Amino acid sequence: METSASTGTRTSRFMMEGVGARVIRGPEWKWGKQDGGEGHVGTVRNFESPEEVVVVWDNGTAANYRCSGAFDLRILDSAPTGVKHEGTMCDTCRQQPIFGIRWKCAECGNYDLCSICYHGDKHHLRHKFYRIATPGSERVLLEPRRKTKKIAIRGIFPGARVVRGVDWQWEDQDGGNGRRGKVNEVQDWSSASPRSAAYVIWDNGAKNLYRVGFEGMADLKVVSDAKGQTVYRDHLPLLGEQGPGRTGPHGLQIGDQVNVDLELEIVQSLQHGHGGWTDGMFECLGTTGTVVGIDEDHDIVVSYPSGNRWTFNPAVITKVQIPVPVTSSSSDNQTFAVGDLVQICNDLEKIKLLQRGHGEWADAMAPTLGKIGRVQQIYHDGDLKVEVCSTSWTYNPQAVTKVASSDGSVPGNSSGERFLTELLKKLFETHVSGDVNEELVKTAANGDACKCEECLKRPEADVNGVFSGHTALQAASQNGHLEVIKILLRYKADVEIEDKDGDRAVHHAAFGDEPGVMALLAGAGADLNARNKRRQTALHIAVNKGHAGVVRTLLELGCHPSLQDVPTGCDVFSDSSTMLNGAIRKLLSKLSDVYIYIYECIYISFVNESVNLIRIGKYLASIDRT
Repeated sequence: METSASTGTRTSRFMMEGVGARVIRGPEWKWGKQDGGEGHVGTVRNFESPEEVVVVWDNGTAANYRCSGAFDLRILDSAPTGVKHEGTMCDTCRQQPIFGIRWKCAECGNYDLCSICYHGDKHHLRHKFYRIATPGSERVLLEPRRKTKKIAIRGIFPGARVVRGVDWQWEDQDGGNGRRGKVNEVQDWSSASPRSAAYVIWDNGAKNLYRVGFEGMADLKVVSDAKGQTVYRDHLPLLGEQGPGRTGPHGLQIGDQVNVDLELEIVQSLQHGHGGWTDGMFECLGTTGTVVGIDEDHDIVVSYPSGNRWTFNPAVITKVQIPVPVTSSSSDNQTFAVGDLVQICNDLEKIKLLQRGHGEWADAMAPTLGKIGRVQQIYHDGDLKVEVCSTSWTYNPQAVTKVASSDGSVPGNSSGERFLTELLKKLFETHVSGDVNEELVKTAANGDACKCEECLKRPEADVNGVFSGHTALQAASQNGHLEVIKILLRYKADVEIEDKDGDRAVHHAAFGDEPGVMALLAGAGADLNARNKRRQTALHIAVNKGHAGVVRTLLELGCHPSLQDVPTGCDVFSDSSTMLNGAIRKLLSKLSDVYIYIYECIYISFVNESVNLIRIGKYLASIDRT
C-alpha cells in the first residue's frame, strides 16, 4: 500500500517537474478562447496547489486552471522541464536520452520514439504504443495512431511575430517595448532543458535567444502566431493525471469496455507469457468485453457476454471510448444559441443542486436569481456562459429558461417580434434611480426618441454616459433605433467608445442584424474595421451569425474582407483563419448568386487579390443586374 508520505512525495515531484511544460487545452476545458483557440500553446508557470496550476499562454493571457478532479490541460511537451529517460534512445532520430514524453512500441521489442518522431508518424502507424510520461511512471497503452485524429498546434514557432512578454529581462535588445521580431527557430535554453527557448531576429536587426518554458518563464508574447507540428491530441497526457490511483500502468481500469482489434497472428504472438491463446478465445474477436480484473503482472482479465473470462496482454486490447453526448438542450428540450435571452432560475436551493458539476455555485451569483441575461457561449458539454447583471457566469442549461431567441423571436410566439417585445421592454421600464445617464441608456434601448432628446437637454446629461456597461448609442445600435441614433449623433455621441468587451457601436449593430444602423454609423465616421477584445471586426460578427444584410452593407461600404480574428488552427477552409472562410457556408443559403460568387472570389483572393477583383468586375458586367 502506498503511504501518505510517498503520495505527498510523488505530488511534490510532479509539481516540480511540471513547471515549464508546454501545454494545450484539455478535455474538460471550459474557458472560451483564453488560450487563443484549440491547439494554441502555453507554458506552465507555477502550481498554486496540487489542484491548480498557472499557465501563461503564448498570446500573453495568464490564468489558473484545474489539474486534479477536472483536467483543463494536456501536456504537449515536458522536455523544457528537464524530464529525461536515462538509458533510452529514440530509434528514429537517435536522440539520447529521450527528453520529455517517451513513447514505447507495445508490439516491437525495445523500440522507442521521442515526441517529435511519434507525432511525426515515424514507425508503424498500426502499432500500439505505451506512453511513459516520466521515468518510472505508469505506462499508458494507446490505440494505434492510424485511428486517431491529429490537430495543428499554434503559438511561438518559426515564423511567428513576437513582442516582449511578462518575464522580459533583456533591456532594449528588441528595440524598445512594443517592438516586434520574428521567431527563427525553437532551441534549447540549456542542455538540461530542450526546446525551452526561441531564437528571435528583431526588426531592428538584433538577434538573441529567449526563454519559452525554461523554469516556467515567458520572455516573449506572440502577436501573430505560427503553426507548429501536428500532434495526436488524444494521446497527450492530462496535466495532473499522474496522480496516484487513477489507472493501471496500461491506462485501463476495472469496468472499462474493451475490444481485441489486432490481426489474429499478432494477438496469438503477443499472448505468449500472458495467458496464452486457445480456440475458445475466438469469441473475443469483434466482441466488446468488460475489464473485471488486473492481475499482479498487469495482465487484463476480461469478461464477455457468454460468461467466459479471458486473460490478455494489455497490448492486444483497446479501450472502447464511450462518446459523451454534447448538447445545448435541457431536460425539457430547450435548445440554445449564442445571443439567446434567458431567465435564471430564482429558486436558490434548486439552482445550487443544478450547478453541481456545471460551473458550480458561488454566493456572488445570488443577485442573478430570476434575472434575464444573454447567452455568450455554449460549451462542448452544453453548459452556457451567460452575461447577466453585468457579469458572466457558467450555468447548467437546466438552470435557465429561454425567453427570446437570438433572432428576436419569442418561444411560442409565431409572429416573430423583434428583440424588444413587450416582455423585454419591461426590463427597461423599471423604476430608474434618478441618474440621467441611466434614463438615457434605457430610453435609447427602448427606442423612445422624444424622451431620449428630453434627457439630452438636461444640463447634467452626458451623451456618452454609461449605464450597465453600455452607452446610449451602443444600446440603440443593437436594437435598430435609427431615429434615436440620429439624435445621439446630433448631440455628438462618440461612435468609437468601447464597452468592457471592446465592442463599439458597429459591433453592436452587427450583433443586432442592423444594416441601416451600420450605414448611419459609417456616415458618422465610425471605423468599420475596428476590432473588439476578441479581435473581431463587425464583419466577423455578422458573417459568423449569418446576418447577410449587414455583411452586404459592410462590403458595399468598403469594409476590409480578409482581416483575421483570433486564429483557431481549425478552419472549414484549411489553414486560413479569417472568420469569413469559417462561416461562409452559413451564408450561402441566404445570398443571391451574385453574392455567392463574390464570396468565392473573396476567399480565392487571398492567393491573388488583383486577379479576383477583375473576375468580380467581369462577372457583374456580364449578368442581368435588373
